[in-house]
Amino acid sequence: MIYDLPETLTVMGEERPIQSDYRAALDICAALADPELTGREKTLAALCICYPRLEEIPPEGYQEALERCFWFLDGGEEAAQGSRPGPRLMDWEQDFPRIVAPVNRVLGREVREGPCHWWTFLSAYYEIGGGCLFSQIVRVRDALARGKKLDKTDRDWYRRNRELVDLRKKYTSEEQQLLKEWGGG
Repeated sequence: MIYDLPETLTVMGEERPIQSDYRAALDICAALADPELTGREKTLAALCICYPRLEEIPPEGYQEALERCFWFLDGGEEAAQGSRPGPRLMDWEQDFPRIVAPVNRVLGREVREGPCHWWTFLSAYYEIGGGCLFSQIVRVRDALARGKKLDKTDRDWYRRNRELVDLRKKYTSEEQQLLKEWGGG
């Protein structure tokens, strides 16, 4: 069991300071989802955000540093071997405005007013229960992703709130330009 909130990660046998605030973790998630970045650029962005003194880690330690970064982002959980991911039900960037209020409720404070360790934020996120807008959005997304039929109330709600429920596709600037030229963007 891990009782402490880590402020460092062990890479190449040495403790390396990390950016443990939830905003840094969300910045990493945004970089990893950015269609403009190549795989190498996403890796470098994640490492630069996570490790404020990345220059102190030799390049041969970057793979381990990235694995430790992902372990941290996963709340200290090891990824289950052979498990298949379920349908994508949320997007940190798109959903953040609807995640903040229930996280604030769980934590009993305004999370945007000061630092908050990523694991504290993540624990509060996991405790978001029914009755809030975000849980309604995720419930409808889950039903749609699994091909389940929505009841009349959910169908009506989805029609009125489709822009909240539908996960937006992220396009590269080239794709956006092409859509503009075709009149779709």
